[in-house]
Amino acid sequence: MMTGLGRFFAALYLVIASSVAGFAQGDNTVLDFEQWDRVSLRAAEAIEAGRASEVAMDALRQQLVEWRSDFREAQSRYSVAINTTKAKIDTLGPVPEGGDSAEVAAERARLEKALAEAREPVLRAQLAETEATELIDGVDSVVQGRRTAQLLERGPTPLNPALWSAAAQAVLQTETLIRNELRTAWDYEWGSGDLQKNLPRVIALLIVGAVLILFGRRWTDNAQTLIRREKMSGRRWVLGFLVSLGHLVLPLAGVMIVVEAFYASDLAGIRGDILLSNLPEAAFVLLFPIWLGRRLFPLAAEDATVLRLHDEHRREGRMLSVVTGAILAVVLLLQAFAGFETWTAGTRAVLIFPLILVAGVVMIRMATLLRAHAKGGNTPGEEGTASGSNVQIVRLLVRGYQIAALLGVLLAVAGYTSAATALVFPTMYTMQFIGFLVILHRGLVRVFGVLSGQGPETGEGSLWSVLLGFAIALASVPVVLLIWGARSQQLAEWAALIGEGLRFGEVTISPKQVLIFFAVFGIGYGLTRLLQGTLRNSVLPRTKIDVGGQNAIVSGVGYIGLTIAALIAIHNTGIDLGSIALVASALSIGIGFGLQTIVSNFVSGIILLIERPIAEGDWIEVGGQMGYVRDISVRSTRIETFDRTDVIIPNSDLVAGTVTNYTRGNTVGRVIVPVGVAYGTDPRKVEAILLEIAKAHPMVLANPAPYVVFQGFGASSLDFEIRAILRDVNWVLSVRSEMNYEIADRFVKEGIEIPFPQQDLWIRNPEALRETAQVEPVQDDGDDAVEGSESAPTNDTGEGA
Repeated sequence: MMTGLGRFFAALYLVIASSVAGFAQGDNTVLDFEQWDRVSLRAAEAIEAGRASEVAMDALRQQLVEWRSDFREAQSRYSVAINTTKAKIDTLGPVPEGGDSAEVAAERARLEKALAEAREPVLRAQLAETEATELIDGVDSVVQGRRTAQLLERGPTPLNPALWSAAAQAVLQTETLIRNELRTAWDYEWGSGDLQKNLPRVIALLIVGAVLILFGRRWTDNAQTLIRREKMSGRRWVLGFLVSLGHLVLPLAGVMIVVEAFYASDLAGIRGDILLSNLPEAAFVLLFPIWLGRRLFPLAAEDATVLRLHDEHRREGRMLSVVTGAILAVVLLLQAFAGFETWTAGTRAVLIFPLILVAGVVMIRMATLLRAHAKGGNTPGEEGTASGSNVQIVRLLVRGYQIAALLGVLLAVAGYTSAATALVFPTMYTMQFIGFLVILHRGLVRVFGVLSGQGPETGEGSLWSVLLGFAIALASVPVVLLIWGARSQQLAEWAALIGEGLRFGEVTISPKQVLIFFAVFGIGYGLTRLLQGTLRNSVLPRTKIDVGGQNAIVSGVGYIGLTIAALIAIHNTGIDLGSIALVASALSIGIGFGLQTIVSNFVSGIILLIERPIAEGDWIEVGGQMGYVRDISVRSTRIETFDRTDVIIPNSDLVAGTVTNYTRGNTVGRVIVPVGVAYGTDPRKVEAILLEIAKAHPMVLANPAPYVVFQGFGASSLDFEIRAILRDVNWVLSVRSEMNYEIADRFVKEGIEIPFPQQDLWIRNPEALRETAQVEPVQDDGDDAVEGSESAPTNDTGEGA
């Protein structure tokens, strides 16, 4: 039984082979339909009998897939001749009423005969393709039915003591056969002298392999210790991650070298070859969970970035990882021997049951650790802060892991050994693969942070991280399908179908076209941005165009460049622009109603960029909002108010509404400073002082000269205004403030009073009020207050007002 790792590499080979097969065939390939008839007959007999092995059925299916690919290519190749002949016949036009001339009639007859001959192989290829598809479906149905029956087949329960001795004898017999094969091979090789010739090479390989197996992990630990002596920067973290792979690579290389040493000695017999051929894969299955456990459950608490657990839980996690690797390695070797030895169903059930039972215990304990992570807290008594979405995912994984463990053990006890094996061990592989994907994602995000110079933790939670995670999850789907028993040939066929693309009417969209589109559009986007940068920094600053006009030109070039890049990219993918135009015209009415406001703002944005009534940096007022224009886009304009807040205004309001632009064309503007003085002050003196203050300010223009306006007689003061033209109206508040300071200082020196609002109150009968006050004296007892108790200004007669 092929493991998940073996199926993965087999699928990878088939996908590459199916992609390259089209290039290996020449355009002049001639189909041999007689050979196809023989292949189809043999396939039909194999499907009807249903006795061929799964390996034979897979080989037959692959042969059928290749034939079907040839038939499809033949249809495409022959269709060119058919279309060409049709075009020639259309050029001759319909037969006139009087008939064609002799030459035209002969040519028409020749073309029609050629068209009939060209259609014949296309028709045969179409029929053969249909037959091949039906045969492929038949092979899939047979294999799938066989697998389903195997999973649902109930065998003897492993708890039956009568089967235990037979299982033990089977294992001992296999071990005895391996020793006998080894002894026989030793006697032969030593007697012939071949072993003595290869002995130095064999010993050297064994020494190197043993050193790597025994000391590889220690060397890796020492290298990691050296890296940790200094502060873990981004680059040192990446280096430490790469060094940690030594726990996996070095011992695995040692095992492969030891296997090569045994093959060099020619001591391996039939069963020894089974053991040696599966030993590297078993070593990988053993070492990978151990390496993964050291990454997920590290020794140091500061390295626990994936699972937030305390020291005891991390120690248990590392131990469970070792046990997981050992279980999967033993299962792999056991399945390899079970496929060769003639073991009974009871023997297989007894041998695999302890592994299923131990695996179930390990899965439940591992689920407990994951639940502890979901609850939070990387140290005892400390609560974690895991995100809600991650916690939900972890809880789902925990529940699924526990269900798979319990259900697998129950199935094995009930005698459904195949179903239990197909459930428990793929679940363990899947959980390991998920852990590897998490580590891979975090590693790539940190590498990106290091390469960008932003630090290893910068990319966590960013859009780049999310997109990368989505891409990794999408790419991992085939591997997960292989782990759960998907056939590699089916995956290769699905890959070929995806490569052909999806067809929508007359438009076909394939991954190749998508890549071409993004590549061409990316080049166009880069050239557009490069041109915009050149215009903004090198060309336009040397012209007499104002800043607003420069920004308008740069924005216009960007929109035109991106539009052209999109059109060129669509054209290069082979998609007919006419079809897109037809669809766009059909949807234009609905889009027009649905996006009326957006289209209005877009058109208004184009008008603003062309007419430029406002530009970036202008001081404007629109709709009660006042501030500086900071950005003009095709949909809206951003204004920064004097409170340093951004206001987004739709472009349609700027085009259709009333806009006041205080700095359009130039920054010259007027400042008005109102001043009030007390009644009795000489107005001419006030005018002279104010005019002197205005002329002395450096921001006030001499031409036109500032002047003072006597506005009128106010309720409490004589009202004046300073009106002056400033060099830069953006400084109007500062100028007004400085003038007010100067006015206050000069008025104090000149003895001019700045009044405040006041009122005189006249009482007609003060005598009555005085008599009332004598009869009822005022008593102030704290909280009670009598009206009129506060002092009031006196009137001209001296009476209380």
